Amino acid sequence: MSTDTTMTLGEWPVQTEGARRFLATPDRRMLIGAEWVDALSGDRLETLNPATGELLATIPAGDAADVDRAVAIAREAFEQGPWRSMLPAERARLLWKVADLIEAHLDELAELETLDQGKPLWVAKYAEIPGAIEQFRYFAGAATKLEGSTIDPSINYQPPGKKLFAYTRKEPIGVVGAIVPWNSPLVLTAMKIAPALAAGCTMVLKPAEDTSLTALRLAELMLEAGIPPGVLNVVTGLGEKAGAALAAHPDVNKVAFTGSTEVGKLILGAARGNLKKVTLELGGKSPVIVLNDADLEHAIPGAANAIFFNAGQVCVAGSRLYVQRKIFDQVIEGVAAQAKSIKLGHGLDPSTQMGPLVSRKQAERVAGYIRAGAAEGAQIMSGGAEGLGPAGTFIAPTLLSGVRPDMTVVREEIFGPVVVATPFDEPEEAVALANDTEYGLAASVWTESLSSAHRLAADIKAGTVWINSHSMYDASLPIGGVKQSGWGRDSGHQAVDNYLETKTVCAVI
Repeated sequence: MSTDTTMTLGEWPVQTEGARRFLATPDRRMLIGAEWVDALSGDRLETLNPATGELLATIPAGDAADVDRAVAIAREAFEQGPWRSMLPAERARLLWKVADLIEAHLDELAELETLDQGKPLWVAKYAEIPGAIEQFRYFAGAATKLEGSTIDPSINYQPPGKKLFAYTRKEPIGVVGAIVPWNSPLVLTAMKIAPALAAGCTMVLKPAEDTSLTALRLAELMLEAGIPPGVLNVVTGLGEKAGAALAAHPDVNKVAFTGSTEVGKLILGAARGNLKKVTLELGGKSPVIVLNDADLEHAIPGAANAIFFNAGQVCVAGSRLYVQRKIFDQVIEGVAAQAKSIKLGHGLDPSTQMGPLVSRKQAERVAGYIRAGAAEGAQIMSGGAEGLGPAGTFIAPTLLSGVRPDMTVVREEIFGPVVVATPFDEPEEAVALANDTEYGLAASVWTESLSSAHRLAADIKAGTVWINSHSMYDASLPIGGVKQSGWGRDSGHQAVDNYLETKTVCAVI
């Protein structure tokens, strides 16, 4: 296997006073109501720095009993607390204040995110924490724009001399259980909290066990902002215990989940008990299609960034690269060169371009896919080095060519820095290849032809299609999938609808 990888790891002490202060209390607690508590069992989980394997903190290992406590408090806050009946403008003001506090603590939160998840500091500081800020600001604006409508029904049997007045109301759905993944913890947490709270719901949040630190710090900031106790509760713990209990809880009205398709199906099963509403943003195997007329100065680094950003730990990562045959060799050679130039290292090192995977377990999973691809006949054009670094968590950016549509590396989501490349002849063939998957989360098309771009965008079965770009996010842009990539949308005005019920009122007047 190729080992053309540059990696340096040194000692990178915590820089911000806020992060130092947070980590100085290594035994963290979780938030239920207004109290910071341990799990009833007393059990704890370790949170490690994935770059080094060093212990950062311990967190409560919450389970069903703790979820019961949190849901009861969230229910009480919803039914009897001030949040649901608060003036929309007041909810908006408090959500905006949360955004201001995140912004004031941006450097601290970015450093905690980097230490906890492994991503380069510049990614956390300039993309993900600002993304969380914008979620709160966008949905602060939505809080005052929850509107029903009047209806003129054609009912012909109203009493003589009377008229009908009919209208709809938008009302909060109730208690929300939010379960978020470990790849982009704070921004994905904000994508659940902000619209749910804007709608007037209360929430129990279960952050990923590998990356709970920024969720706990966010909860502190939300209390500081004046969010009433019980509106947000945070239960840390394992997915199979705390997450499963939250998904199945009979007093939870709605589950919002981002994660793998496999776990999403388990959540659907758990939700059957009380037929709770569910939104799911699930896995992907997103195609990147490069046509002959693409601007390769942008398309080649764009295709590389589509898969290697955040070490490929992105739901929409461009993990299948389809290139028109005339330029295939040029493009894969260019992407391979980009891969070989990427510097791996500790996220706090300013020169780091790609950090570790979130855990040794995840690195071993990705390495298994690379080995399987090679065993099935794929050619390793770059990378292939696995289990690098003191914790065995670094995977070299890997490009596989010579793949077939039936190969495991082509069919399954790897969730690491691994891309498979395939040539095609005509655009129609590219569409068929792109759609030959159980997933449908995202895709990108690279071409200078306006007609080709929009024709392909219409024919690709995906929730998002980018043109001459990939992974372009904004709080106003709906994100979600079709097929087995999920139900519903996060971000955009549609996201608030996830947390609202429509009530029809019909009166004889």
